[in-house]
Amino acid sequence: MATAVTEENFRDVRLKTVLGRLELIIDNENDRIGKDAMFDLKTSNAHKSRCLYELTMLCRATTPEEFPTGFSSQMKFLKQKLMLNARKLEAHLNAVRTVTDILRSAAQENDGDGTYTQEQFRYSEY
Repeated sequence: MATAVTEENFRDVRLKTVLGRLELIIDNENDRIGKDAMFDLKTSNAHKSRCLYELTMLCRATTPEEFPTGFSSQMKFLKQKLMLNARKLEAHLNAVRTVTDILRSAAQENDGDGTYTQEQFRYSEY
């Protein structure tokens, strides 16, 4: 019986540890995205993905009744942070697309020498 309690405590500690780490990663990403030009989004995403994977593996072998006290409220709070994170990432990607479009247009205009472009002379099949 002592072994079961120890395994339960170990699982609870692991769940709380992963949730805490995931919350820190998401908070850091939410605070720095769009503000810190040196922020490494790829690394942050890898850490976030790893935590979500660990959480999935831990939850897979656990029934809802076995989750630690307060787990449900912590998960709801984490879900809200993830939704904010998704909105911030979407806004960041849209900004990157806009800048890319501006740079592409500027490069195309710069490449033009005042003569006609190949696109203007494309023939359509009739």
